[in-house]
Amino acid sequence: MLVELVVENFAVVERLRLRLHHGLNALTGETGSGKSLVVDALSLLLGGRASTEMIRTGAARASVSGIFELPQDLALRRLLDDAGVAAEDGELLIEREILLSGKSRAWAASRPVTAALLRDIAPYLGDIHGQHDQQKLFSPDSQRELLDEAAGAAGALSACADAFHAWRAAVRELDQLNRTEQEKLRLADLWIMQRREIEAVELAPGRDAQLENDKRVLRNVARLSEAATAAHDALSESEHNAAASLSLALKKIEEAARVDESLAPLADSLRPAVIAVQEAAHELRHYLGRLEADPRRLEDVENRLAQIEKLKRKYGTTIEEILAFLEQVKSQLDAVETAGERRAALEASIRELEAAYREQAAKLRALRQKAARKLEKAVEAELSGLAMAGTSFRVRLSPAEPAAHGLDAVEFLVSANVGEEPRPLDKVASGGELSRIALALKTCVAPRASSNGARTLVFDEVDAGVGGAAGETVGRRLKTLSRSSQVLCVTHLAQIAGFADHHYAVSKRESGGRTQAEVEHLTGDGRVREIARMVSGQKLTEEALRHAARLIEDSARHA
Repeated sequence: MLVELVVENFAVVERLRLRLHHGLNALTGETGSGKSLVVDALSLLLGGRASTEMIRTGAARASVSGIFELPQDLALRRLLDDAGVAAEDGELLIEREILLSGKSRAWAASRPVTAALLRDIAPYLGDIHGQHDQQKLFSPDSQRELLDEAAGAAGALSACADAFHAWRAAVRELDQLNRTEQEKLRLADLWIMQRREIEAVELAPGRDAQLENDKRVLRNVARLSEAATAAHDALSESEHNAAASLSLALKKIEEAARVDESLAPLADSLRPAVIAVQEAAHELRHYLGRLEADPRRLEDVENRLAQIEKLKRKYGTTIEEILAFLEQVKSQLDAVETAGERRAALEASIRELEAAYREQAAKLRALRQKAARKLEKAVEAELSGLAMAGTSFRVRLSPAEPAAHGLDAVEFLVSANVGEEPRPLDKVASGGELSRIALALKTCVAPRASSNGARTLVFDEVDAGVGGAAGETVGRRLKTLSRSSQVLCVTHLAQIAGFADHHYAVSKRESGGRTQAEVEHLTGDGRVREIARMVSGQKLTEEALRHAARLIEDSARHA
């Protein structure tokens, strides 16, 4: 429930501090006094839309803060924990600020949060019901949501939505497969030709570099032969070749080392050099044996390089890219070849997913049907107490196209006169009747919503179009509702205000050439005078005062 509300530089409010209590809290005041500004400020704390038009003229920013007593709800605790918000002593401070730049900032427990988080936690803290919400009752979606709330169907709704989305995803995949299959069949011949063209060249990473080296060798056989022969002779064939000279030097050093052991390391270092020269000479002899001019081989190498260059122009700048393209082509051909198998698997999966969805939708329908019968009886009982005795209220469920929320269309039907066939709300309900139907629905649904702790239920002029005895019955119902939830009611009816546990009067005054809205907590004579004003207008008579006092006494006695 809402413990305290502080508003600064909000519309005509310079600064306002409102402490609220359990039970029925009534806000009254003359038309245009700013009663609904309190509701608008609270709406901001619950994640409502922020606008620079809300900032008081001349101010740089508007701010609203509220302290909420938190209900014991595990889902709410998880939301706050996930956001890193730690409530203290079971209370949560929420703040919202609007800047002239158009930016809006929010905090929860002094930690920056998003307006989206405020909207997520709003259902656990409060619910604002105004004249706009009454008009929403005409919407089939709103009627379905109310029925689902009465049925406690959140879990079934989630399961149904998950099943629906899984089913539709499989259907979309099959549609995509069917749309692209014909095009892929046309491309299959091209992919086969591309695969054959690439595979014929027998590519491997680095093959082009190897062929380029082969081409250079074959083009320069004479030069290579001359250089390799000269090197071989210098190492092992000439009169003073390196191998013989090194071997002689090693032999002499080894002889000397037998006399002077200090020369032994020198012999050790020279010995690998002798072996290296001998091996180099051996490798050159084999190289010269393989080296020969081969015009055919050169032509073949040049042709292979030309083929690779052609593939590079068509499929990639490197052999690695060409091979990657080849794998892609193979994958596409595999997809064409296995399309029939994939289609059959998808069709089977779709049948299973559709059956699972319809099973979940059937469970949801059963919950709705059960809740519909209970809601019909409960609403009729409430309307009977709201001076609409004999009113028939029906919830009609009819088949609808598959959707995330199931296979049901929900419609509220009402007949305010005995013997008349129930008809849709927008066809038969007047403004006053609609207000009472909305209140009856809220009264029947709210206890389930507040089972984990008292929420703040805000009714902004729910008494629109209501007067006389009907106004008194609306007041009684609000009083009943306030036993399970904190109720904040903006009203212009004395009959409703008389039932309030706490009465606040909103007024405007001029100060320094500026209009300011103020809220006063009324008790005793102040409350009597305010209710008398609501009965008779600005001119207070003794009769009006006596009538107001009796109204308060009677309301307290019959509440």
